[in-house]
Amino acid sequence: MLRMIKKLKEKSSLKIKSTFLGAHTFPIEYKENHQGYIDMIINEMLPVISEEKLADYIDVFCEEGFFSAEEMTTICEAGKKYGLKPKLHVNQLNSIGGIEAGIALDALSLDHLETLTQREIELLGKYKGASTLLPSAAFFLRMPLQPARSLINAGAAVTLASDYNPGSSPSGNMNFVISLSCIQMKMIPEEAINAATINGACAMEIEKDYGSIAPGKKANLIFSKPVPSLSYLPYSFGNNLIDKVMINGSFI
Repeated sequence: MLRMIKKLKEKSSLKIKSTFLGAHTFPIEYKENHQGYIDMIINEMLPVISEEKLADYIDVFCEEGFFSAEEMTTICEAGKKYGLKPKLHVNQLNSIGGIEAGIALDALSLDHLETLTQREIELLGKYKGASTLLPSAAFFLRMPLQPARSLINAGAAVTLASDYNPGSSPSGNMNFVISLSCIQMKMIPEEAINAATINGACAMEIEKDYGSIAPGKKANLIFSKPVPSLSYLPYSFGNNLIDKVMINGSFI
């Protein structure tokens, strides 16, 4: 998959970043040998990924029954030696120390965050990275949505993403993500749109060229159909209000 993404980077006019997520779960043969699989990631996978320049970031699923905060730290420290910055999958189902470990690792973003204590919200409010919320994943899994309002009030830099994947969020519809964020997570339209654009660009380290309309930035623009207000975009959640899309100054 990473090799295919590398080919897409070479051929596509879109800006693409890639993340190595070998530490998502343990293969069956390593269910009782966690250290053996972690050793394989560190000693066999990471050197190849580095040599072939296959990834920008490294991720670990820090969760009960998967990878502990300590195991996540071990893997990410190894990845950092190869220049891979952590972007971490934490606090989706349980609070097991992933946020504290992620902050200590200087992670670029902490993602999911469905399950948060008040103390963790306060920590994220002081954290300089991105707190990435994936409301359509919570929607699909029938989980409580993330406490966006509390995070924003605490000072967290909230970003929004779709978590587009076949297991827990089989939709890449960012219109719906923004609507969910406003209707169910109490974000105002300006906050949600910023979280999906410029804040998302910051979480990918491309904010100097992408994520907002400004002189000198890439002309990657979405043109809407006529709408009565900005608020109408999340309000009219069942409709496709996109008229045209421009990438690098050209309509596609």
